[in-house]
Amino acid sequence: MKNSFKKLVTTHPNLGYSIARLTLGLVLFPHGAQKLLGFFGGYGYSATIEMFTTQMGLPSIVAFSVIMIEFFGSISLILGLFSRFWALSLIGMFSGIIFTTQLEHGFFMNWFGNQAGEGFEYSLLVIGLALTILINGSGKWSIDSIILKNK
Repeated sequence: MKNSFKKLVTTHPNLGYSIARLTLGLVLFPHGAQKLLGFFGGYGYSATIEMFTTQMGLPSIVAFSVIMIEFFGSISLILGLFSRFWALSLIGMFSGIIFTTQLEHGFFMNWFGNQAGEGFEYSLLVIGLALTILINGSGKWSIDSIILKNK
């Protein structure tokens, strides 16, 4: 097995890391499904791309990447497949979200609708869980651990 692939799938067989991975994947899946498929009251791929590029001014590659990371990344995290890759992708994406749209609104989310946008507390939680996965891998119950055993 090539060294870089082995580093990607190596994981600590700890149940806590599996819980972090599953929590992150399950929380992000509805957001990705909204953006890609229009599930859970979302607008679907075309309308989301349009909103990201025209209203928010994001480059189309960034808009596409956000949708793919949230949808396919969440599924891969739930399965425990290449979780370190998806965790790093989420760290990058949510860091970008903080610095481009949330930092100016402070720490707290807009629970009561009394500020112009969302604060960065949710994004910080995502980054924290993703860092745990990036450092430790997918955990005990994961496809990564199965791949590693079979190599």
